[in-house]
Formats: sequence, C-alpha cells, structure tokens
Amino acid sequence: MDRTVSHRTTSQPNGHEGHDHHAHPQQPARDVLHVRAGEGRSVWLSGDVYTVKLTHEESGGSLTFLEASVPPGGGPPLHIHADADEAFYLLSGELDITAGGRNYAVRSGDFVFIPKGTAHRFRNNGLHAARQLLLFSPSGVDRFFLEAGSSPVPGTPPPPPEAEDLPRVVAIGERHHLFQAVEEPQ
Repeated sequence: MDRTVSHRTTSQPNGHEGHDHHAHPQQPARDVLHVRAGEGRSVWLSGDVYTVKLTHEESGGSLTFLEASVPPGGGPPLHIHADADEAFYLLSGELDITAGGRNYAVRSGDFVFIPKGTAHRFRNNGLHAARQLLLFSPSGVDRFFLEAGSSPVPGTPPPPPEAEDLPRVVAIGERHHLFQAVEEPQ
C-alpha cells in the first residue's frame, strides 16, 4: 500500500501570516494524506468488501473513512456504535437502510447520517453490487473492521455473512464499542 504523505507547513494559507482578525484555535499539525483509487487495506466482513482509506492513527482520532462494496444480499446485522456517529454516501446501486426503527430506500447520490447509539443496518436487496463511502466520527471503528475482517482473495466473491464466525466478530465488536442490536418485530 503506497500512501502519499506531504509534509506539514507552519504558515497560514492565503497570506494570513500574522493577522488575528480571523483567529482560529491552534490545532496540532498533521500531514496531508493522499490515498489513491484502489489503495487502502481491504477486508471481507458481513459478506461485503471494506477498504479503509483513513485510520484512527492517520486522522489523529478525528474520523475513520471507508469505502464499501456490498454485493446483492450483503450487509451487516442490526448493530449500534456506542461512541461514533456514522455517515453513508451511496456512490452506486441501492441499499435498504434501517435506522432508529425506520426504513430508508437509499439510491445513488443519497446521504444518510446515523447518530451514535442508534440501532441500524443496511442490506443490498438489489441485483447489482452497491458502492458506498462510510465516515465515522470520532475514529476508531477502523480497528474493528481490520481485526474482525478476513483477508480478501482477488477474483473471488466474499463469503456470505452466514459463513462468518459470528461469536468471534461480536466479541471483537464489543471491544471496539460496537454492539449487536435486538431485532424488533415489524
């Protein structure tokens, strides 16, 4: 995995050196990170392919960013992130998202924000793979994906969710403040 990192700079952008009229709180300097298309660490999990584009360490704890490919029938079970908000942006395909007791038919270009502590899941009930971007804030959920997921095999579809060692995935999730939720009768 080749990631491009540029060095930090201490100067203010747009020639604002020494000007206080728009003072901003001092933030720790971080490197700029450029992750090219097709780069990032990928894993299989819940029948899907997840690629971590930005880790907890790389963002200084502020956010985690993933790309996901969800084949027909794919998607995780109902779960809760106890300490992270999650945002979905669907690039292509269609997903059915259940969150907070409501169902949403999500299509290309749709955005969904799910506050921490909200039971949610998504499922691809369509014919074609769906591609989405996932943002978690604060970060740390990447550690769950990288620990619980398995190494993908190019040219091979991910195994169905039923083939996973669910007790192992649940235990890893709990260590990372991600909990299985109870399905409510419809």
